[in-house]
Amino acid sequence: MGGKISMLWNLFAAKRDVRVVVIGLDAAGKTTFNTRAKLGETHSTTPTLGFNVDTVEYKNLKMTLWDVGGQKRLRPLWNYYFNNCDAVIWVVDSADRERMKESLEELQHVLDNDLLRGATLLVYANKQDYPHALRPHEVADALKLNEPCRQRKFWVQGSCFTNGNGLWEGLEWLSNNLPKKAQ
Repeated sequence: MGGKISMLWNLFAAKRDVRVVVIGLDAAGKTTFNTRAKLGETHSTTPTLGFNVDTVEYKNLKMTLWDVGGQKRLRPLWNYYFNNCDAVIWVVDSADRERMKESLEELQHVLDNDLLRGATLLVYANKQDYPHALRPHEVADALKLNEPCRQRKFWVQGSCFTNGNGLWEGLEWLSNNLPKKAQ
């Protein structure tokens, strides 16, 4: 009986609206993430030259996902998407060791922005299927997420968006670790 009531509650309960910015360096897999999360499958993608916006429902959340291009010339525009964000999803190509320092520098700029002060951080260590990809704990170290000055909830989730591995586990963590809304 309790299980049936729980199922009915989930059908009729209002979903929490959350705003999420999906960013990272170019070619990390941000658009593939959005496509897989929305459609459950992937298609060939082209570099995002501006932004894509999608709504994805997951459990108790109705997420507006802002996928913003990661090319160097577009990065100064990222801060225009930070207003009222509940979370940042940072996607990193964990197989591209040569650009990990660049990813660290850009992520530091993002996390220093006052508009994102209370936002939860989910890092997807994408492309785990590639040989020599950094493991999630190595990505956390490379991005200096464990330093004491980083007082923010974060999680590094290994993923491969082309086959969906890790995507839902990351969203599960995010759904349980978003900041509380002011009443």
